[in-house]
Amino acid sequence: MNKFKQLYKSFFGLQEQAAEPAGLSVAPDKLNDPNVQTLIKKGVKVRVEGDIDEAKLINHLTDYKGGVEYVLRDPQQAQAVAEEIRQWSEKKGFNIIKTKISKTGKIGYFYFRLGQDPALESQKIQGYIAQKPEVKHFRFNVRGQQSAPTQSEPVANPPMQRNPNI
Repeated sequence: MNKFKQLYKSFFGLQEQAAEPAGLSVAPDKLNDPNVQTLIKKGVKVRVEGDIDEAKLINHLTDYKGGVEYVLRDPQQAQAVAEEIRQWSEKKGFNIIKTKISKTGKIGYFYFRLGQDPALESQKIQGYIAQKPEVKHFRFNVRGQQSAPTQSEPVANPPMQRNPNI
């Protein structure tokens, strides 16, 4: 196997990358531990358990009406992320009706034309956007539409009048 690896390297002129030192993952209550503090001072990357690297999946498939709002971790990547989403959506056959990026570049918005199966579309869109490391979180939202009242807020019934004949 080594001969093939060497042949491949020599033919393509590739060099192996040096492995970066692995980071340390600690619980939040162990962050103030003296041993952990000395590792931090030495430059070892420490990751607090519970940090989320992917976008949060808080959307329901029934919430999808064509609109997707997303928040970026780094506003400087707004144009690049929007272009990547545009290319992916065109490749998958989605029709983009409207695209908007906020002035700060932190919030982006896409409005897609609904197709034959909105549930399948929402799964594809959610899967793609959630795996992008640049996206902090996103939600299905159509701008300019009033959202339906939630069912968690019950409508108060008027108190019943007591029957005086009882």
